[in-house]
Amino acid sequence: MAQPAAATVLLDAHDLPNHRALLRLVEDGQPWIEHRVLGQVRSGQRLLPLHALLLGNPDPACPAVGLFGGVHGLERIGSDVVMSFIDSLVQRLRWDRTLQDLLQGLRLVVMPMVNPGGLLVGSRSNPAGVDLMRNAPVEAGAGVPWLVGGHRLSAHLPWYRGPLKAPMQPESEALCRLVETELLPRPFTITVDCHSGFGLNDRVWFPFAHTARPIEHLPELHALAEVFDRSLPQHPYVMEPQSRQYLTHGDLWDHLYLASRQQPDRIFLPLTLEMGSWLWVKKNPRQMFSRDGIFNPLIQHRQQRVLRRQHTLLDFILRAALSHAQWVPQGAATRARHHEQALARWYRIPRSARP
Repeated sequence: MAQPAAATVLLDAHDLPNHRALLRLVEDGQPWIEHRVLGQVRSGQRLLPLHALLLGNPDPACPAVGLFGGVHGLERIGSDVVMSFIDSLVQRLRWDRTLQDLLQGLRLVVMPMVNPGGLLVGSRSNPAGVDLMRNAPVEAGAGVPWLVGGHRLSAHLPWYRGPLKAPMQPESEALCRLVETELLPRPFTITVDCHSGFGLNDRVWFPFAHTARPIEHLPELHALAEVFDRSLPQHPYVMEPQSRQYLTHGDLWDHLYLASRQQPDRIFLPLTLEMGSWLWVKKNPRQMFSRDGIFNPLIQHRQQRVLRRQHTLLDFILRAALSHAQWVPQGAATRARHHEQALARWYRIPRSARP
């Protein structure tokens, strides 16, 4: 007798790291949090929800901040950072008048688990074997490292881009749709996408990843870095274009930044927080024998320290976005000065060689 086909089931909250915490956060966060399910992705016989949380003023004239985590399922700490920061906001909103006032002038858009299938099994890729940060229709030029920069050889290898000319993966499409509808139409937006797994230092990267060419909003990024350095002079972050480290095909944030230029009066500054997980391995060498330990702090007090540090960065980003009119360069001369300083700081282009 033939066996009936296995039924597709919705994910049980106990199965996915952070899922129960997110649902509890939504409940605790009323009336401040708006919860949306952007869609579902299949992992085996399960359908996994793609969650988004929205806080603050929905007026499209307000500036915005976007926070994203869990793009790579191995890098659980990125999702943890986003979740813990939103939880801290919810707790403060019960009593903190200054935070309540801040969110009256700001929209906050959050996607804490972009790749729930990867988080479920501890995989960098999504259930289809695709690296979501190599999945956008952006082609890099020469100098892309083999495999690491994205390839189409096989889904069994890391950094797989997906089939040529295929639509983006549902997780990538959901992220892009959320950004395009909630963030790109606004006059000013900063996003932070939280990752781990590179180097000894925490880095804040900005586009481009597919070319060493400077981004159009280089003056604004330099002004933001200047405000950051002056406001938190002891901060540990290295801020730089990703292209200083390596080039990649298919970067989602390059794709979205290029899309944002269809509205030239808007400022969209996508940042990637790349937490330096090699430092965690250096302090606890046994982690190098665990795939999870290469990308995440495994000792509880170290994880708490990481979360506290990133809360400071994210709080600064909220305040910088709300107050952007105070520091964004105004006028051609001021923008030109910041552009020159940025070229010297990040691109090391001699003045005589500049256009």
